[in-house]
Amino acid sequence: MSNNHPTVPIYGIPFSKLNLDETVRLLTTAIEARTPTHVITANPIMIMAAVDDPNYARMMLKADLIVPDGAGVVWAAKHAGNPVAERVTGIELLNKLMEQGEKRHWKVYLLGTTQEIIEAAAEKLQLQYPQVRIVGCRNGFFTAEQDDEVIAEIRQAAPDLLFVARGADTQEPWIVKHKKSLNVPLIMGVGGSFDVISGRLKRAPSVFQKLRLEWLYRLMQEPKRYKRMLVLPKFVVKVLRDKEKVTKP
Repeated sequence: MSNNHPTVPIYGIPFSKLNLDETVRLLTTAIEARTPTHVITANPIMIMAAVDDPNYARMMLKADLIVPDGAGVVWAAKHAGNPVAERVTGIELLNKLMEQGEKRHWKVYLLGTTQEIIEAAAEKLQLQYPQVRIVGCRNGFFTAEQDDEVIAEIRQAAPDLLFVARGADTQEPWIVKHKKSLNVPLIMGVGGSFDVISGRLKRAPSVFQKLRLEWLYRLMQEPKRYKRMLVLPKFVVKVLRDKEKVTKP
């Protein structure tokens, strides 16, 4: 995929300035051209991981497109005086790409989370987008020794889109490591999207979304995530303190 889309660097991570519809158009063109493309839907937790760990930062920079999934990313870009168009969430992007797949009869493979959740998500998506062919789904609980087996399974299914939902510390590194072997036109990490699509979790009501408190609604449903969420206030303090330095390349 050509990297000529406008970006803003936030602590060195280049975030796309495209809105949701522009992003979908860009990715649709890449998929139709069969150009292997890795999309990261990034949030402040991932930015802070990149700040703390140069290896994680280098891994993120290997992606072809990084979209501002977290409300905190949108706020930080605006606060630093170089705003993005809008928040582009993983679940909205997934659904918009499925809409394009409906018109174009794309094939989709779902990888990650538990077998029960991934199968429920596959069933819901197949009902919603009957012209898309869901050519496989597999849980995300496999070891490095099983990577070759998983990759062979995906290659045999030959999807146009591969959506991956694994742990925050394994999801993107796994995609970057195996992108060439997988040879899929579009690979995107989708975090907790399958939990919502399957019905296991509810998406935050619009009032939470408008107030940029989706993280709080998620925390109310999954209190065990509180340790990860402790990074959010640290990110806010860092952006407020660094103001001019936030968007320096």
